[in-house]
Amino acid sequence: MMQNRTHTCGELRLSDAGKQVKISGWMENVRVVSANLAFVVVRDFYGTTQVVAETEDMVNTFKGITKESTISVEGAVRERDSKTDKMATGDIEIVPAKVEVLGRCQHSELPFQINRSREADEAQRLKYRYLDLRNPAVKKNIILRCNVVAALRKSMTEHGFLEITTPILTASSPEGARDYLVPARNHPGKFYALPQAPQQFKQLLMTSGFDRYFQIAPCFRDEDARADRSPGEFYQLDMEMAFASQEDVFAVLEDVLPPIFAQYGTYDRASSAPFTRIPYNEAMENYGSDKPDLRIDLRVQDVTAVLGGCGFEPFAEGNLVKAVKVSDFHETRKFIDKTLADVETVSGGKAYWFRMDENGELVGGISKFVNLIKEKVVEALSLKANDFVALSAGKRDAALKTAGVLVKTLGAAVPGHMDKEQYAFCWIVDFPMYEIGDESGELEFCHNPFSMPAGGLDVLLKAERGEIDPLTITADQYDLVCNGVELSSGAVRNHDPEIMIKAFELVRLGEEDVKAKFPAMYNAFTYGAPPHAGIAPGVDRMVMLLAGEDSIREIIPFPMNKNAQDVMMSAPSEVTQKQLDELHIQITKHEE
Repeated sequence: MMQNRTHTCGELRLSDAGKQVKISGWMENVRVVSANLAFVVVRDFYGTTQVVAETEDMVNTFKGITKESTISVEGAVRERDSKTDKMATGDIEIVPAKVEVLGRCQHSELPFQINRSREADEAQRLKYRYLDLRNPAVKKNIILRCNVVAALRKSMTEHGFLEITTPILTASSPEGARDYLVPARNHPGKFYALPQAPQQFKQLLMTSGFDRYFQIAPCFRDEDARADRSPGEFYQLDMEMAFASQEDVFAVLEDVLPPIFAQYGTYDRASSAPFTRIPYNEAMENYGSDKPDLRIDLRVQDVTAVLGGCGFEPFAEGNLVKAVKVSDFHETRKFIDKTLADVETVSGGKAYWFRMDENGELVGGISKFVNLIKEKVVEALSLKANDFVALSAGKRDAALKTAGVLVKTLGAAVPGHMDKEQYAFCWIVDFPMYEIGDESGELEFCHNPFSMPAGGLDVLLKAERGEIDPLTITADQYDLVCNGVELSSGAVRNHDPEIMIKAFELVRLGEEDVKAKFPAMYNAFTYGAPPHAGIAPGVDRMVMLLAGEDSIREIIPFPMNKNAQDVMMSAPSEVTQKQLDELHIQITKHEE
């Protein structure tokens, strides 16, 4: 028994009738029926309980309390005349003998109705997040998050992993995103950086002789917000294994994740081991994306050879033409126009279309061009009545990107092409080690520079001698994708200093550059490092999928807005001149 309650608001049942009890919580609602009858709903973390005031004095007491004040109610439990299954305590009610205000709500008007807060403007929800979280529908996502994290910890420990925390204040490192910098007061002009990921520390742990490491790691990246990415900070299930291969990493996650998704997910079906494996190039060609949603049965087909000469200008020589065929299509022209406009907004590329009607005629969209080579097109795409064909065109990356968006948009929108109620996992493997940078026009690392190139030193030497194109080198790197969402990237690490130096030399960085950028890791590897591999599934994205939410902000207790602002705490905020002086920092105004 606690001082302010004998029971929670979700605890009392018909078997408690006749008991004298005390509950505490927020006064959610008061419905006054008459001068001597009112129904009151009291809510706490665990649920709601109805209280019935049956005297004029008690009715006036509740009328004098503002909604969302915290109160305690002492009284007798009795059976309700009109039971309800809308609340767990729907068989009983409390007749109060004493009511005490524990914390008065000093506002007669709330920013939004608590139980309908999800319908409110997002800015209001974030500003008054402590009220938003009182909504049971919002709170349940945070409870889910807690349960999932606890289950992950338990499973990782059972698999022999040690939970080890790594530093938050560390050195700035070129890992792809912008760092959050922290000025060092005792070292004028120098800065700590908040870790974008514990990447180097977990590899150093392997070099230190720890065999299996994990942590629920906070990561900090100065990135713009997206639906599946929160700006500022995020959390990941970070793990690393010594003397391990790609297969070892896959085996662990394929054992850890499916039971958690099956137990806590909105859907009760999850892929079982082994997960489907798709090489990166195959994923791009068949799905138009390295994050394919395997719940969708649509695929991308290359029709450049067929449609390249049809006379339609966007399909002219030099451009690739990609097609996505949708069978049993009966949607309206309005639907087609809106869908393709949405695709263009997301992908930045224009999409085209035609369809085969029930009489076998090609109609609509660009059909006048396609009809010139109708037989070839019908054969190439195996067209049947009521087939719809969406097309993209352009240079390879642009055409594939638009085609990928077509697959996901049409798959989700057209009935019969998406088995939605499941969690479909897949591994994307054999990523390119290098790419040509968009801005530099020169060879750059495609993803993680610490990944081991498939073929090791030998393949790097062949590229250096010009015997092979470095763009054909793949890395022992892999992504875990679920329902079209990238949960994590991982890799077999490059633990050999000689191979590491050669990998960096191909992107015009020498040994001294590597030593300067990654001094601790490079030096540690010179003392004998074990082969090791790891991965880091994103906890936030994982819980978002489990909760069936479209926005990652719905599963974070105190999220920032899209501009990386905490409007509740007014962060980021200005600081005093004294604080700036202590840190040897001078603010200069940027001139337009």
